[in-house]
Amino acid sequence: MLVLLDAARRIECRLEEALADAGLSIAKFQALDVLVTANEPTRLSALAGSLECVRSNVTQLADRLESDGLIQRVASPHDRRAVHAVVTPLGRTRHAAGAAAIRSLQAELASRVAPADRQSFHRVLSALR
Repeated sequence: MLVLLDAARRIECRLEEALADAGLSIAKFQALDVLVTANEPTRLSALAGSLECVRSNVTQLADRLESDGLIQRVASPHDRRAVHAVVTPLGRTRHAAGAAAIRSLQAELASRVAPADRQSFHRVLSALR
């Protein structure tokens, strides 16, 4: 099991490095991914639910995304207490670059493992969830 944890840690480090080249962290990419996929203004509370984290963490993450110019906060047209996040053009560009970096890393890692072994590995990892 320690081998699996070590591999996960190494892959996470590689992913952070790949996303850093796109000006993102894993957390920033995940938030942008939710927002880009939604393709509409999204309440911060809904973003927190999608990311499975508490609202205060999303507020801090939104602060960082906004200061980087990747999102804008907008007032809800239906509830003046609610705040929505909207991806900026720069945010969409960085998200696309991050997605490309992830695909490239996935392809590199997959190329190291035989197709039959990938299927077995996927079954094992799915069983551990």
